[in-house]
Amino acid sequence: MHRAAHLPFFSPLRIGDTIGMHLPDGGLTASSISMNRRGFLRSSFGMLSAASVRGALASFAPDALRPAQKTVIVTFGGGARDEETFAEEGQQNIPHLLQELLPQGTFFTQVVNAGILGHYVATASIVTGAYERFNNFIAQPPPNPTLFEYYRKALRRPATDTWVIAPSNGFQRIGGSSDSAFGPAFEAGVILPKRLLSAALKQGSGADTDRLSHLLQDNYEMPLYQSAAAAHDDELHLDRLDSTLRLSVADFLARARASDSADELSIFIARQLMRQQSPSLLLLTLHDMDIAHSGAYSLYVDAIQRADRLCAELWQMIQSDPEYKDRTTLYIMPDFGRDADDDPAGNGFQHHRTGGALARTTWLLALGPHIRQNVTVDRPIASIDLVPTVGCHMGFPTPLAQGRCIQELL
Repeated sequence: MHRAAHLPFFSPLRIGDTIGMHLPDGGLTASSISMNRRGFLRSSFGMLSAASVRGALASFAPDALRPAQKTVIVTFGGGARDEETFAEEGQQNIPHLLQELLPQGTFFTQVVNAGILGHYVATASIVTGAYERFNNFIAQPPPNPTLFEYYRKALRRPATDTWVIAPSNGFQRIGGSSDSAFGPAFEAGVILPKRLLSAALKQGSGADTDRLSHLLQDNYEMPLYQSAAAAHDDELHLDRLDSTLRLSVADFLARARASDSADELSIFIARQLMRQQSPSLLLLTLHDMDIAHSGAYSLYVDAIQRADRLCAELWQMIQSDPEYKDRTTLYIMPDFGRDADDDPAGNGFQHHRTGGALARTTWLLALGPHIRQNVTVDRPIASIDLVPTVGCHMGFPTPLAQGRCIQELL
């Protein structure tokens, strides 16, 4: 029954079809969700208007961008509704986003995902800049070139310069595409914290296996298949533990014991990657909040609060690292939303099956040295706009991406 919640019961929409359309979730529209977010932010923080953004753009010269820019992208696997975040009753769950990060960046209130609302396929769409339409439950590379391949091929960057840290199931193929002009020669390295932990536990003790079993739970996405190359995967991950992260099995397990969740372990891995490899392009997916599919509202809210804290920690890590400080753009964006409580076709916070406005409409927060601060933008953008935007900023083409550069961020 739970598996069906991720299956595409609806056809992907065109972005023009979604904006302003009355979708079957109690009369909500993408634009009304946007205005509700904007109204809350304006009353709480006095953020600048979109007109201010346009004025700033007119005076912003492209050649002012610094060389050797770095980009870190954070996605929320499963998304979080306004009721638990930006609405008045939810703001207590995201104090770091609201009070620390939003005033430092540009916030887009209306980001629409017009594709399939499954976590792997939706994240693949974000990293290719094209709405992908493959089975969300099969580990396969996306057919369109990824952001990482565009970056490495155009700028001739080494494999160590771009990484993905993602949930274990399915995401092992997200680093590169099946496009014959790109593929393995230009893909990103992928580190799966749960797969890494599983491999490390085989080298540890049985007591550790029992103590850390909660970190291996894939929440809603419990293993639906077993990799045919599981033994090879263990070897690959243990090699990355040593050669990439430069951690012993004992040190890694010690850190895992101090972690309350897989997302905390992911942030630890990101810290190690930044210290040891200093990648210029890093994607991190926080997935704890997808526990909502179990129907445990308190655990879903806990995961939102944790993601809020971890995003602030990540920004602090960036600002305190000389390799990243003043040269890094951070993008934070849920992959999509969740169903409305009054939508009879869904299950409220628990799922994202309806394709209604609340499930499709999310937000984007961007921070960095060239990003205008304390600005909110209401106009609709698409989740697939991120890839061309990063390409425009970092100086490489993304010819097969379907999205557009977000002008307010350039």
